[in-house]
Amino acid sequence: MDVGKEEPMEETVLVGDDLMLGLPSPLVPPDIASHVLEGVDLCDGLLKKLFLCLQINDIEPFCQDEIALYRQCAENRDKKLRQRIEESERKLGQLMPEKDAKERATQLQSEVTLLERRLVLASGIEGMEGFRQRWSLHGRLQDMKKRLEALEQGLEKRTSVEERNIQEPLSKKMWRFWQ
Repeated sequence: MDVGKEEPMEETVLVGDDLMLGLPSPLVPPDIASHVLEGVDLCDGLLKKLFLCLQINDIEPFCQDEIALYRQCAENRDKKLRQRIEESERKLGQLMPEKDAKERATQLQSEVTLLERRLVLASGIEGMEGFRQRWSLHGRLQDMKKRLEALEQGLEKRTSVEERNIQEPLSKKMWRFWQ
């Protein structure tokens, strides 16, 4: 290789499967959907443009801009949705009645277990269909674990706040006693 010559850079051609990098879009729970989705760009306009481009051109190399723009929008949307879902679960753990929050945690744990079992079963499916199922299940499992973790953090924070509220009035009573 000559020191003074640069090698030509390879051009990357994006295809539809490049949209399956990372985790799939999160499933937004219906009970918190209105709060979580508020003000988030759902990328539906960009998706329509991508489908229209694919319909007109019939092959992906002619739709590079549309694929890249949709991918970037979807990554930003998914990141924001995941943050909001976790924040909502944390707040639910703090604010809903403790019994209901614990029931919700139990329900989320059951869903985690179910997804883990389905992922094990999907490992036996070959080819592209197997990959898609494992990819989808893995993403849902990761999101569900994060939701459960956030809910448990809210429950823990609630417990520490309740303990402080119980201890605080006692110390105030003691102070008044000495006055």
